[in-house]
Amino acid sequence: MPKRTRFTIWRPFVLAAVAALTAAFLSPAAAQAAGAAPHESRPVYSYADAIREAVWVDTGLDSDGDGKTDRVAADIVRPAEPAAQGRKVPVIMDASPYYSCCGRGNESQLKTYDANGNVVQMPLFYDNFFVPRGYAVVGVDLAGTNRSDGCVDVGGRSDIQSAKAVVDWLNGRAKAYSSRTGTTAVKASWTNGKTGMIGKSWDGTIANGVAATGVKGLKTIVPISAISSWYDYYFAHGAPLYDSGPDWLAGAVESDDAYAKCGAVQQKLIDGAPRTGDWTGLWTERDYVKNASKVKASVFLVHGMQDLNVRTKHFGQWWDALAKNGVERKIWLSQTGHVDPFDYRRGAWVDTLHRWFDHELLGYDNGIDREPMADVERHPDQWVTSAVWPPRGTAATTLRPATGTQAGVGTLGLSRSSGTETFTDDPKQSETDWAAQIATPTSDKAGFLTAPLTHDLRLSGSSKVTVTATPTTSTAHLTAVLVDLGPDTVRDYADAAEGITTLTDRTCWGESTAGDSACFLKTAAKTKAVDYTVFSRGWADLGTYADPGKGVPLTPGKKYTITLDLAATDHVVPKGHRLALIVAGTDKDLIDPPSSTPTLTLDLSRTAARVPLVGGAAAFARATSARWTAPEAGALTGVRVPRTVARVPAS
Repeated sequence: MPKRTRFTIWRPFVLAAVAALTAAFLSPAAAQAAGAAPHESRPVYSYADAIREAVWVDTGLDSDGDGKTDRVAADIVRPAEPAAQGRKVPVIMDASPYYSCCGRGNESQLKTYDANGNVVQMPLFYDNFFVPRGYAVVGVDLAGTNRSDGCVDVGGRSDIQSAKAVVDWLNGRAKAYSSRTGTTAVKASWTNGKTGMIGKSWDGTIANGVAATGVKGLKTIVPISAISSWYDYYFAHGAPLYDSGPDWLAGAVESDDAYAKCGAVQQKLIDGAPRTGDWTGLWTERDYVKNASKVKASVFLVHGMQDLNVRTKHFGQWWDALAKNGVERKIWLSQTGHVDPFDYRRGAWVDTLHRWFDHELLGYDNGIDREPMADVERHPDQWVTSAVWPPRGTAATTLRPATGTQAGVGTLGLSRSSGTETFTDDPKQSETDWAAQIATPTSDKAGFLTAPLTHDLRLSGSSKVTVTATPTTSTAHLTAVLVDLGPDTVRDYADAAEGITTLTDRTCWGESTAGDSACFLKTAAKTKAVDYTVFSRGWADLGTYADPGKGVPLTPGKKYTITLDLAATDHVVPKGHRLALIVAGTDKDLIDPPSSTPTLTLDLSRTAARVPLVGGAAAFARATSARWTAPEAGALTGVRVPRTVARVPAS
């Protein structure tokens, strides 16, 4: 299938027919437009009078081994008027493990219920805003959580089937019941089956996984800071990113009932995710990227470029796979860490999401398909757009390190060089320590810098760094980072709130009831003045040099070549700044150290970075045409050391 240059392709005459039908059967607001095709759904329905109900959908699985197929709870809020008038509505779905344990959003909202067991507070603004506009909002408890049967299997078959079964039920292909154990069947006669899934982190991950099944009726997904392959949440080319595995995560979210029944599933998570970092069948099952060719839904992808929880490799590899398979898509990239766009660009986000769902689920010709594919936050609260992403003219360009006048402070250019650089792994040092001392020879890193740029240089996409290194011990971990050396003001992504400050006043988005307010605390950008910015990172266990899925002991004194995948990004290194590549060992708090403390010698003739430059090699040559001069020595200021202590891809 040829690659599409726009994220949505419509045939005008089909669109006109769809819009006419939509005007006739879906929206009273459209009828008021004297026959004109609607461009926006309006809040014409009562939120206070909305129908609130719960169903339990049969997944067809028995993950907890109790001899009965699992039922997952789906809480529904939908407008009463369309059903009374015989009209059907589309669905916005958020399937989550967090509705009772951890909460959703910046205010950690939980589901609450009335005496009949119907949802009173549905977390986030989706129901408050979209139900009055003619959508149903469905909140699904993943298997093993809250009011659902079954076991949490952390992105596996049970997780994905939890939500897919609901999509099937909405389209008449699965069974649901009015209670968890009863026999009264319930049909979704009130919906047209058109479903859009949305969610942040684990929720968005489920949207990715369900889309990768190709399920019919799923028209669009909006994954926010979402995982695309669970192996890459726990490991980077064999290097462990956390000191625990998916069994810990399952235990953090599962219900008491699941905890009592799901020991066998927990053991499978332990056995299938060895701390060696080896690839197993467990990871194959939880790799959605390999099934991107099955995706039929459009994708509106959102990610923070400094997200060190769900790291940006996830969106990069997912985006590239979707593009390869011609999937209709749109993207927002912020300077934040693991933050929902509702909390850094609220007004624009609600407006864009509204128009996206109107377009994808109601078929409204509102022009969003003709707008730029990408929005990128260039500075705090300053956004730019790209017609396509990565931008046209972006080309992978090979940059090569070379020795300089001081050990460990070399150059970065287009020409192949010879020579070596040596460093010793120091697990107490981080990427911020290395970058702060980039101009000073230190024993724990090797740095390579361009001359001060004479023109801006934009990197857009995913990079790779190939390293040839000789270790002194049988184990070694490697880190490669790209750094923008120069003063700037950035979102303080290393702060606990990852780039935002929560204020005390509120803004309202939709209608409220006594039990479910549409008003949320405002936020503002939390910024930091810095002398450098680390903007892309990658890690690897050198023992996976021959097979990324299998690590082996190294032979001290032998050369090994390995390629590290660096996180996707979109960053401009401005005129007057320098682009730097740093190669080192353990990145403190971002990967775990190896069992030994190796010294590594880099063969610079066989070490290179392949980076996505807008304008390619010609742009780099033009931007680095000035004479190279050694940077001034002295410590530079950056953000504090990033600490990824949270092992839960949460709210």
